[in-house]
Amino acid sequence: MACGPPADGSGGSSSVIAPAAAQVPSRRMPTRREQGSTPQQEKSGRSRKQTQRERIVAGMIAAANRAGYGAATVSSVIANAGVSRPTFYDYFSDRDDCFRASVADVAQQLGSVVGEALQARPPEQASAAAIEAVLRFAREQPAAARFLTAEATAGGAGALDIRDQGIREAAAAIERRQAQAQASATVPDLDQRVLLGAVHRLLASRLRRGVRALAPLAGELQDWAASYQRPRARRRWQSLHPGPELARSEHVPKVPIQRMPGVLPPGRPRISEQEIAENHRLRILYATARLAEEKGYTATTVAEITRLASVDGRNFYRHFADKQDAFAAVHELGFQQLMDVTGRAYFSVEGWPARCWEAGRALTQLLAENPLVAHVGFVEAYAVGPGAVQRVEDSHTAFMFFLQEGLVQPDAATPTRVAMEAIIHAVFEIIYLQTRAGQEAQLGRMLPDIAHIWLTPFLGAERADAFIDSQLKKTDKASPRRKPR
Repeated sequence: MACGPPADGSGGSSSVIAPAAAQVPSRRMPTRREQGSTPQQEKSGRSRKQTQRERIVAGMIAAANRAGYGAATVSSVIANAGVSRPTFYDYFSDRDDCFRASVADVAQQLGSVVGEALQARPPEQASAAAIEAVLRFAREQPAAARFLTAEATAGGAGALDIRDQGIREAAAAIERRQAQAQASATVPDLDQRVLLGAVHRLLASRLRRGVRALAPLAGELQDWAASYQRPRARRRWQSLHPGPELARSEHVPKVPIQRMPGVLPPGRPRISEQEIAENHRLRILYATARLAEEKGYTATTVAEITRLASVDGRNFYRHFADKQDAFAAVHELGFQQLMDVTGRAYFSVEGWPARCWEAGRALTQLLAENPLVAHVGFVEAYAVGPGAVQRVEDSHTAFMFFLQEGLVQPDAATPTRVAMEAIIHAVFEIIYLQTRAGQEAQLGRMLPDIAHIWLTPFLGAERADAFIDSQLKKTDKASPRRKPR
């Protein structure tokens, strides 16, 4: 479910949403006589092949859910599926081909469920219908839902493309359905990709932990989406759009926070052993982050890391147990730096909305100026493997701290814990989408959209908009915000 240009929302409504099928060259098929088979034999053969393919896909889902993408080898898949290795290669060229096909199959199933739900509910309830459909799919098919929402995020660019494409197409279907509502009908003023992405992320964390009590989530997530409602004709935030260039936050370091230290001169350096070791460690961390951005975590090898870092293998293993350990250290360092800058910005002003704005300005500008941190933290984070995923998710929930003060604001609503989780996930989905599209440099200009996601459930749409507009007027470079459509 690939990050790319937003869907244009054109076309009629459909009950099925599915990633487009790959084009394959046409070829002349032998006739029945040439095959020497009867219609009954043909039907039986097709049924057997379909069943074998389904078993292989189910085997991949089971293998990935049990031990993560890295451990979902061809051997484990065929053991789960009960088929031979030659049979596996009759259908798939390699492990990754099977993994991507499995992601596409589940995305298609979920798309069909969402499409049917959209047609069964009034157009102004399209977002609520989609949320309910995704939760129902997760309850009825938890293994498939976990694979799509959680394990697919570790499968490299190809799997992420399929994940993003499914979300994008479902979002476009929601928009088409909402367009059939009266102009005065109230609908969530959100980019539907962000809404669905947040639901996927929230589900992933629960399904990964084996949570089965998912039914109550539907109502809470629908209430969260409803907190952004306004008349359809007056929507302002239904598509992500870079805002004006804002004044640079004084809390963002003037130099990149992750950069390659200089190579030590040959011979015995005139510095301590501890300083030499730290130089090597930082070089390894930078090389790991750089290669994760360029190639992806899964395709990166220790040999490539040591080559880029200009250190030998002994130095690498002196600091890290393996590639996963090095990547986890990169993520941890980036998270600490993000929290340090964001926290200092948050407490630099008075008043919760202003604090959120300053924290968001520092966060987005820091990521814009440090794309390695954005890529490692928001795209490759889950590729590190199931053993480290809990640490990643714990670091993400730390951002909930910045929402707590909103619960005691005068005349403010009090979103539930689930709603606050959804807010965090929606903000992360915006950062993820920009980063995957190679638009990290524009992250600082996404602050108005992020502030809307963050503040509206507490302040309401009108008060949140008024605050955002007042902040935009404070910068000399601010340009008028897009008007409601």
